[in-house]
Amino acid sequence: MGRYISLERIVEESKETYYEVLLKSSHGWHEAKHDLRPWWNYFLGTLIAADREFEERVGTITTAKGAKREMVQQAVKRLPDRFRIAELQRVCPGVSYPTLKRALEELKRQKKVRCLGKGRDAQWERIGSWSG
Repeated sequence: MGRYISLERIVEESKETYYEVLLKSSHGWHEAKHDLRPWWNYFLGTLIAADREFEERVGTITTAKGAKREMVQQAVKRLPDRFRIAELQRVCPGVSYPTLKRALEELKRQKKVRCLGKGRDAQWERIGSWSG
């Protein structure tokens, strides 16, 4: 999950709480009377938040027909306006290269993306303000 969701960003967004629990956890450190539970609870909360965000991004992967194609379409919406297939592969774990290509070709036929080159290193570009 940490490969796809920035734990640093989640901590940054809750840095006031982070510093509060760090202070609470280190209270009594020099006397060996400190309590790690406040930091541990914060850390677990951070992992839960990252897990929820990961689930929102990827969605529930099912074997239903079209589920992976839908995953690719959602990923294309979140990527920068120009992207490469390698970037799409990173955000669509478990989706094969041929499936990615088919999904991109379908989006191309629908005039939602266009290819700006040839081969694996070609850039793809979202057309207009496509949102679905």
